[in-house]
Amino acid sequence: MSLLGNAAVVAVLAAALTAGLMYRMRRRRPFGTDADLATYHALLTMAQASPPLRERLSAASATGAAPHLRALLSCLAVVLTDDEGGMLAWDGEPAHDVDARHHANWAHEAATEVLSTGRQQVRSQREMDCGRANCPVRAVIVSPLEVDGGIVGTFGVISGRAADPSVMRATKEVARYVSTQLELAELDESRSRLAYAEIRALRSQISPHFIYNALTTISHCIKTDPEQARELIMEFSEFTRYSFRADAEFTTLAEELNNIDRYLIVEKARFGERLQVKVQIAPEVLPVVLPFLALQPLVENAVRHGLGGGSGTVSVVAENVGSECVISVEDDGIGMDPHRLREEMTDSHITGAHVGLGNVHDRLQAAFGDQCGLVVETGPGMGTKVSMKVPKFSRGVRAIAPPAPSPPRSQPSVSA
Repeated sequence: MSLLGNAAVVAVLAAALTAGLMYRMRRRRPFGTDADLATYHALLTMAQASPPLRERLSAASATGAAPHLRALLSCLAVVLTDDEGGMLAWDGEPAHDVDARHHANWAHEAATEVLSTGRQQVRSQREMDCGRANCPVRAVIVSPLEVDGGIVGTFGVISGRAADPSVMRATKEVARYVSTQLELAELDESRSRLAYAEIRALRSQISPHFIYNALTTISHCIKTDPEQARELIMEFSEFTRYSFRADAEFTTLAEELNNIDRYLIVEKARFGERLQVKVQIAPEVLPVVLPFLALQPLVENAVRHGLGGGSGTVSVVAENVGSECVISVEDDGIGMDPHRLREEMTDSHITGAHVGLGNVHDRLQAAFGDQCGLVVETGPGMGTKVSMKVPKFSRGVRAIAPPAPSPPRSQPSVSA
């Protein structure tokens, strides 16, 4: 089973056990056996340890997870180290106590050997010999924390029980659980890096087409209409500021529409009456979150390919449909052969034949699932309509500091 599958199973089991416990409490009946309760508490404790570990291994995440890991094993103390043996967190007997420092030294020594050999290490009470006859520490057990086949740190247990096979196995399994959470954190970060790489690729496709034409249009306006030139420069600067911001993976529909409005103002200055624009937006869907620059490529393609006959109309529609927002961008241009479009979308990351369509399709599916990719309707002489479905609410998908929803400056159902 995959790591994501393991995490999903744990979440489902925890939810089921929690629901079962609440039901039995309402019925005033005992919650199963002692084993049922132990399983429930173990799953609940693991769920509490997960959030800090999903922030990757650091002093902060280790400190946040350590108390829960200690509770999971009911041991005297736990210690987590980095990949050089440096202590990230200690939870349990106070580290400033003389005996605790003594056993911390043994934990450090065992962690160093774990990092060297890649195998679990055990130090018995007799081996450590702290000189205290009634010392409660019977063993120190340290296991490696592994991510993608490499050791990123260690997890150690200061145990009041002798290091029998059950204690050693429990320590190893908890270390494996911690490693799983750290791998999921690595997957989250890899996904974010891939998303930003996709956005950079999309920007590289958009900018050559639009920036050159925008600057050419502005240069002409400087001589004929300086006031319009100043307005276009402001719109162009706001467009580029939004399009090249560094913190964006997701945005709101309202923000995306505002940026499209800036784009269309510049293009309208370029094409004049040959370009007509219709925008119809349901106010309820303005706060919907979607991948950054998901609409801009669709509108740019509609303008580029919709005016093949010298003039045309571009329509942008966003509808409120139950739990989803359905967005479409349509032009009445020359259209194209669907098979050729399918081939170009497959290679669009490289060729840019239809700016970013494949890029947007991939990011929609990565964020919301296979059912939310692009749907393209076209044919020779029939224009082109590109649609997408976006859930109005999706767990784990949010825009960074979204502004209060406001309608775009383009008014619904009117020609620009």
